[in-house]
Amino acid sequence: MAGQGRTTRRRTAGRWRPTRRGAVRRRAAAVLLGSVLVASGCSAPTATDAATGAIQRILDRRADALLDRDESGYLAAVDPDAGALLAVERRTYRNLTDVPVRSWEYQVRDVDRDGDRATARAELRYRIAGYDSAPVTSARTLELAERDGRWYVTADRPGEGGVQQLWQQGAVDVVHGRRSLILGVGQDNARLREIAAVADRAVPAVDEAWPGIWSGRVVVLVPESVESMAGLLGASAASYRGIAAVTTGETRRQGSSPADRVIVNPDAYGILGDFGRRVVLTHETTHVATRADTSGATPMWLSEGFSDWAAYRDTSRADGQAAPELERSLSRGELPAALPEDGDFAFDAKADELARAYEGGRLACELIAQRWGERKLTDFYRAVGKHEQREGAVEDAMNEVLSVTPDRFTTLWRDYLRERLR
Repeated sequence: MAGQGRTTRRRTAGRWRPTRRGAVRRRAAAVLLGSVLVASGCSAPTATDAATGAIQRILDRRADALLDRDESGYLAAVDPDAGALLAVERRTYRNLTDVPVRSWEYQVRDVDRDGDRATARAELRYRIAGYDSAPVTSARTLELAERDGRWYVTADRPGEGGVQQLWQQGAVDVVHGRRSLILGVGQDNARLREIAAVADRAVPAVDEAWPGIWSGRVVVLVPESVESMAGLLGASAASYRGIAAVTTGETRRQGSSPADRVIVNPDAYGILGDFGRRVVLTHETTHVATRADTSGATPMWLSEGFSDWAAYRDTSRADGQAAPELERSLSRGELPAALPEDGDFAFDAKADELARAYEGGRLACELIAQRWGERKLTDFYRAVGKHEQREGAVEDAMNEVLSVTPDRFTTLWRDYLRERLR
């Protein structure tokens, strides 16, 4: 049941301790439910319903134990005969030791029971203290066994759409920046501090480019390898070998503030120079800032182009240096006929094609900033994101904010490419 078993927490004496208001609510709800059943003549709960409640309570206690730094309480949910799983869960718990977790809870969505065995589909929801205004969510599938009237976890794996978490890959080293939190596995502490310094510079740069309300802080994950990065994204490593960093998150309803994570590819990021690292982390931090105003209606040329525009905004690089692939295309007499399509931004695209897509989106945003002003650029971005669907979103926003048609804008953009890159 959604919302069942939540426990409100407050910070006390350096540890997270539960208040018991959640338990009071559960008791009150149980009394009310009993009254309704009697009044309506409904039948008693089924065995599966009873198992669902029992499993939820076990996971509630597991969450409480993690927040209270109670290792034995956390492991009490695991089948004592499952030695391999106990070892894995013990490592997972200890890997989390230094991570400043603010809240941690499981929400059981449904349970399939077969005698003394059950499969539970649940959602793990957690927040990082000082950074997350909304929880990170991850689907989990748990296998359980009942023994002597109590359920025990026998397996815990990502559910449909779920991914690995960083602490499942190894002990997490934590570096606190001024406006960033860096979580790394298998990384030298000096490298994590260097990333924190770059991220701390990126945040104020994004503040200047995006005059909107956002957390003003960023969480950066640095896994051990590109393969580990792929595990955090639930994807193939081949798709990310040339990508220095990505930002996780989902587009949600207008104005919401999901918890994003910037994930660094240690291999590709490591070969960049200082300028490249600054651009990459500023670009990704811009995605964090703009997420609440990004929706399914936002085309990638705008979301990626704006992030690149913000990253290059205060640099002295000439356009040919910042857009070398488009400059080479123009030197061959090849001028793009239209703004980049979403498919042009696929990570598995050819490197030169992917670069042209990013460069084209950035120069489109630069055109708006120079011709209509930076405020109009951010107004346009928000206006597009307010639409519930892609169809008509860009057209309406261009008309309302820029007083121009998409065809006219494309013509202006193509002229701008000729002017800036030749």
